[in-house]
Amino acid sequence: MAALVRLMRPLEIAAPAVRTAVSRMVRQGWLTPVRLRHGPGYGLTPRCVRRLDEAALRIYRAGTISWRGRWHVIVLGPVPDRGRRERLRANLSFLGYAALSEGTWLGPRSSIELDNLLDGEGVAADRFDAALEGDPGELLARAWNLDVIGGSYELWLAEATELVATLPEGAPDDLVFATRSRLVHGWRNFLFHDPGLPTELLPDGWPGVKARAYFEQEAARLLPRAAAFVDQHLEVP
Repeated sequence: MAALVRLMRPLEIAAPAVRTAVSRMVRQGWLTPVRLRHGPGYGLTPRCVRRLDEAALRIYRAGTISWRGRWHVIVLGPVPDRGRRERLRANLSFLGYAALSEGTWLGPRSSIELDNLLDGEGVAADRFDAALEGDPGELLARAWNLDVIGGSYELWLAEATELVATLPEGAPDDLVFATRSRLVHGWRNFLFHDPGLPTELLPDGWPGVKARAYFEQEAARLLPRAAAFVDQHLEVP
């Protein structure tokens, strides 16, 4: 906890907020209390590891994924409870699926976390890969609002360019860490809107291509200094 508090200072996140967030993550099943050599601490649950792996594959993937002409389709069984339906909808959106109807969801590829999500919610579903009838580009545009997603990429790129430009030459590691963290935090929001849509089906000049190139370039450039700050403050006094 002390290490997390130190790491969050450059992001202007106060210690009470860090402690509250950790407690919430324990209650939600993302973290579990563990006994460390120097005292109490927290470890990642298997559920958390799967979610981090899923997110990392989409945040940091190099380049684009080739379209194989097949969609991953999920047909859900009845979910009468409204709270479960809303939770399921949010999680399926995060995993890269879009609703074609109340019970039918579509993704450009399967998710490694899908089975655990459905099992955890106790929801039965048929899942299959299929080359659906009709123009795949029209189906993609029906499932995802390309105008909104494209506009979000353009806005993110403008804000990200401004953010990185404010980083002075020779900035200390804590400032580099804070800048890179904000860069990644802004970019990860696209996990809820763009599952990595097939480039072959997107309009010419798709803004996401330029935005991803900028993210990959700057995230890699700032990583060594940011990692040095993390390593320094994760050391136990």
